[in-house]
Amino acid sequence: MSADESTGFLLQSLTEAGIEFIVVGMTAGVLLGVPAVTQDVDIVHRRTADNVERLLHWLLSHNAYHRLDLAGRRLPPTREALLGTGHLNLQTDIGMLDVLCELSAGAGYEQLVADSVLLDDGSTRIRVLDLPRLIAEKTRVGRPKDRAILPLLIATLDEQKRLRDR
Repeated sequence: MSADESTGFLLQSLTEAGIEFIVVGMTAGVLLGVPAVTQDVDIVHRRTADNVERLLHWLLSHNAYHRLDLAGRRLPPTREALLGTGHLNLQTDIGMLDVLCELSAGAGYEQLVADSVLLDDGSTRIRVLDLPRLIAEKTRVGRPKDRAILPLLIATLDEQKRLRDR
């Protein structure tokens, strides 16, 4: 299964499980037409008890564990962590999934939903962070890898605006 196929399957599987989430990070950019490649899927999930329960069940059924644990203990995610504010860098049997409780301090699902778009391919509907907010977040974070991708994000947004204004 290619990276594109595994990403699509992962997102479809999360959606079919009834999990509410917003795709963020470069996967959001790629889904919105940015010509880039990314290895993991980043999501911000809705932190309600029911949604967290569905997400935890999905994660455990896909053998999720913390991939950055230097001791290699393959620790599974917990309900408490999913209800918190941190980031869980997970490996699943489908691929890498980074579950962000908040994109940044105070920027959880409810705060991001207004800056997201709904993509629908006819079988799956996925909520994705829009390009202006993604650009703002990459600028704010300012890591070298984020600064490197900014020109592609901005060019894609400019091209989409140009095509809309025709």
